[in-house]
Amino acid sequence: MRILGIDPGLRHMGWGIIDMDGPRLRHVANGICHSTGNDLSLRLLSLFDQLTTVIARHAPEAAAVEQTFVNKDGAGTLKLGQARGIAMLASARAGLAVGEYAPNAVKKTVVGVGHADKAQIAHMVRVQLPGVEIAGADAADALAIAICHAHHGAGRCLAAAAPTGGLAAAVARADARARARA
Repeated sequence: MRILGIDPGLRHMGWGIIDMDGPRLRHVANGICHSTGNDLSLRLLSLFDQLTTVIARHAPEAAAVEQTFVNKDGAGTLKLGQARGIAMLASARAGLAVGEYAPNAVKKTVVGVGHADKAQIAHMVRVQLPGVEIAGADAADALAIAICHAHHGAGRCLAAAAPTGGLAAAVARADARARARA
């Protein structure tokens, strides 16, 4: 199964794609979408367009997005939520079920502790995906989100696709995508 992990951000949205074959994980690609434009709507549109291109290019079968945590800056939290909405919209528009994970759950899965820093996350992503060249901290976080989804939610994501044609149809679409990539 090919999984897209997304680390939402209004200025920089990290993305990472991995393939999961049973317990084995393999890096496919990663990068960062940089928003452009002075107006919030234009920045969101640029993120949507870039993420849509990533999805079309790499044909993931599932997506995972980090949940927004509320901090002292309410306006910043709202803007982050809008970027998160773009990540979920682009994924849903492509027919992907979307898993959601709290930041501490991602860190605990990848690093082993829920309060790891960015350097620890990047290090453990490199350990779990040997040979990976990470495009930046946001991309490392996105790969960590994809890894978390591989360990916790990949099966649920296929089941969540059931309303668009049932589990059998979701599995058939996943198989067709895998054959197309081969």
